[in-house]
Amino acid sequence: MSKDGLLEQSIRTFRTLAMDAVQRANSGHPGTAMALAPLAYTLFTKHLRHNPANPHWPNRDRFVLSAGHACVMQYSALHLTGYDLSMDDLEQFRQWRSRTPGHPEHL
Repeated sequence: MSKDGLLEQSIRTFRTLAMDAVQRANSGHPGTAMALAPLAYTLFTKHLRHNPANPHWPNRDRFVLSAGHACVMQYSALHLTGYDLSMDDLEQFRQWRSRTPGHPEHL
């Protein structure tokens, strides 16, 4: 697969995860997450200094999201970049006591 093909497939994966999570929850808005998918891909793969194996590493970059409607984008990015957020967690988006609430205060 070409580099451009991988980029497009990665962005489509971000968008699909957002659409699926919102659809499954029957609540929320996927639009912002879908529109920001290229940004999320670029930030998490090319610019942010982070380590999924050590998420509390003191010198890591922090990603702060103030738009609650786009939190599914952040959950997708965490899942796709190797953090401890499973597909089961994404499938529980906006469900009571899930690890993926609709408007998180802290991840």
